[in-house]
Amino acid sequence: MAMPHPSLAVYTPSAVDPFDYTKAAHLLNRAGFGGTPAEIERVMKLGPRNAVDWLLDFPDAPAEELSQDDVPNMSAVDGYPTSFREYRKLLESKTREERMALQQQFQAANREAVRETRAWWMRRMAYGPFPLQEKLTFFWHGHFTTSAQDERSAMLIWNQNETLRRFAAGNFRAFTHNISRDPAMLDYLNNSQNKKGRPNENYARELMELFTLGIGHYTEADIKEAARAFTGWAHEGDEYVFRKYDHDFDEKTFFGKRGNWDGSDVIEIILSRKRCSEYIAARLWSYFVADPVDESLAEALGETMYSAKYDLRPVLRQIFTSKGFYDPKVIGSQIKSPIQLVIGTIRQLDLEMPSVGALQNALTQMGQVPLAPPNVKGWPGGRTWINTTTLFVRYNTALWLTGGEVPAATGRKMLDRVMKRNGQVNFNPAAGENDVDAVVNAWTSKLIQRPVSDKQKKVLAEALAGKPNREENVRRMVQLIVSMPEYQLC
Repeated sequence: MAMPHPSLAVYTPSAVDPFDYTKAAHLLNRAGFGGTPAEIERVMKLGPRNAVDWLLDFPDAPAEELSQDDVPNMSAVDGYPTSFREYRKLLESKTREERMALQQQFQAANREAVRETRAWWMRRMAYGPFPLQEKLTFFWHGHFTTSAQDERSAMLIWNQNETLRRFAAGNFRAFTHNISRDPAMLDYLNNSQNKKGRPNENYARELMELFTLGIGHYTEADIKEAARAFTGWAHEGDEYVFRKYDHDFDEKTFFGKRGNWDGSDVIEIILSRKRCSEYIAARLWSYFVADPVDESLAEALGETMYSAKYDLRPVLRQIFTSKGFYDPKVIGSQIKSPIQLVIGTIRQLDLEMPSVGALQNALTQMGQVPLAPPNVKGWPGGRTWINTTTLFVRYNTALWLTGGEVPAATGRKMLDRVMKRNGQVNFNPAAGENDVDAVVNAWTSKLIQRPVSDKQKKVLAEALAGKPNREENVRRMVQLIVSMPEYQLC
């Protein structure tokens, strides 16, 4: 059994180390996409443990199951059914040839359907009822990676997104079995082409290298044998199918175990190794707390996950209630991902969702578009978010969301004109307070959520020009706040 790790000791508030505004904001930033002052105050009153219980209290279910109306709306997409539900109904009771003909008919509108699915998901991130569920869904999207740029069916991408949501804090064993049968995943990693006598190793390799074990914890022979076990795993439309005539039923040796294994057996053999729980738990710590993760910490987290039979909530609760999570070196140390930056700003300023076109353009230039990860490894994150080009766009995007100019141009004159006309954000800050210091403190608490130096406060106060009750002055000051280096961190 792994030894207790000091970082995993439960954080208990005290007079010298209270659960204050900064810590409550930190929890909402890392376990969601940021909080408003009212939400931060609520979390402070709940306390660290009750707040984590509240954040984890969401159903293990897709959005559509909870609300038939909470689905991507395709009514504005020419030549496409108004929803994926209608799409499915149209395919019901059709022959294979008729289904293929319908799918080809909808193919021309697929790009717009993906775009609407992306907009729907970002609305859920910004306004949805379960912030941690959406943050976890986004984490798993970068873990069990699939890209809409490679998948030709928007419906399959949405179905997969709902699978990520359903298992976001559920059971990793069931999750891995389900994602291995997911049509979009089977397409993305070419397993539909995996047949007896001509095995395709892509899925077998990534299952171990990226999804469950990490590099160096398997052999090339294991990959070859696992690929044979997954032969015949394919799909027809949005349904998984097992093509027994394509499956290799011969004996295989995987991790030293010999038998007539299929894909499910391979998954179970992988999950029987504690290395799997350690790898996944370390990925969660790295994403939600800090990187790198030392070996003893990974072992301790992995023990929690393994003992819970791969249920995810126990290890998530351990992470979010730990001393390590609230370490002063951790708070305000994570570079915001482009999505965190954009969605967090929308939430904190209580904005309506901006123009999808302008938003997607900004996210593209910053290097993170939902449903379009760069490769099977997902987004590397961390310091890779910042370079001379992306930093300029990040500042411009934050300024745009506070009423400034639309972000950097696309280079296409007609599209640029449309975006300038339709992409303006209406940010109208309330300006009722007539106390300069009070206005500065209120807005830095709202947006930075950590202590700000007196020198910085002086610069912000000067932007108010002695008239803090004028909207344009407050807007100018807010634009200075979102241009501060501290705003790039959470």
